[in-house]
Amino acid sequence: MDATLAFPLLLALIGIALLFDFLNGLHDAANSIATIVSTRVLRPQFAVMWAAFFNFIAFLFFGLHVAETLGTGIINPDIISPAVIFSALMGAIIWNVVTWIFGIPSSSSHALVGGLVGAGLAKTGLDAVVLSGLLKTASAIFLSPMIGFLLALLLVLLVSWAFVRQTPFAVDRTFRVMQFISASLYSLGHGGNDAQKTMGIIAVLLYSQGYLGGEFYVPFWVVISCQAAMAMGTLFGGWRIVHTMGSKITRLNPMQGFCAETGGAITLFAATWLGIPVSTTHTITGAIVGVGAARRVSAVRWGLAGNIVIAWIVTLPAAALISALTFWLCSLFA
Repeated sequence: MDATLAFPLLLALIGIALLFDFLNGLHDAANSIATIVSTRVLRPQFAVMWAAFFNFIAFLFFGLHVAETLGTGIINPDIISPAVIFSALMGAIIWNVVTWIFGIPSSSSHALVGGLVGAGLAKTGLDAVVLSGLLKTASAIFLSPMIGFLLALLLVLLVSWAFVRQTPFAVDRTFRVMQFISASLYSLGHGGNDAQKTMGIIAVLLYSQGYLGGEFYVPFWVVISCQAAMAMGTLFGGWRIVHTMGSKITRLNPMQGFCAETGGAITLFAATWLGIPVSTTHTITGAIVGVGAARRVSAVRWGLAGNIVIAWIVTLPAAALISALTFWLCSLFA
């Protein structure tokens, strides 16, 4: 395709990608602020500003390994076309909006991966899929919440032992301060992992149209644009999902909120370093369930947690189906 003729279409697709990034921040704002809001350490309006700031500066702390995985490790970059990118983004955006309306904390990450896979399969079949990258990402559906669960559970046990001689009031006062640190770390992890997914989409689109000189990389303006779009989305909140994440699964105190956020942050930092596009939603949900289970098994509303898990499993194929249908519709007008 002639790059000059494609330029207006390219700009439109970049705009749609940034819209997805904005919706990702909106949809996943709950991941960053649910615990600190539910423990009443910060009011919602201040919590979103806090989270948005750390979402934005995340690029200062992480490499771009996740962007490289999304750009070249899910489907073959040689089959990328404007129709593939548009269909992938539509699959992810539509599924995100549906789950946001119903307050379901599904994964924006896996919606985007599902969108890419659906569009790739619709265009060229199974040859489009980079199996190793897809399996690595799919395995994270199960591993990230399990790791978040175990780390949060372990942290609750360690903290409880360390503060066993402290009064409940003293413990609460200490962890109201500590939660500022843990919420900051989680927001950094969220911004570092999630914003890079859109960076990868935009970069592979530029690569496919010849704007990167034949070598895949992520331009700095793409990095800044994606971090800013996600931060703006976070500023707009996502209160339906905050309610689900922060209070419906289990009730949290500041110490438990600190453990959930810290366990989730450690998981996200490791995944981002390894270049694995994990779900921040899965990770923090697993961590919240972990701190609830540490108190007592009955403290967790397992029925709701089970419904969330079902939404996780459905997300990837649902977004893939929407994306494939979108690609089919695009092909009718091509």
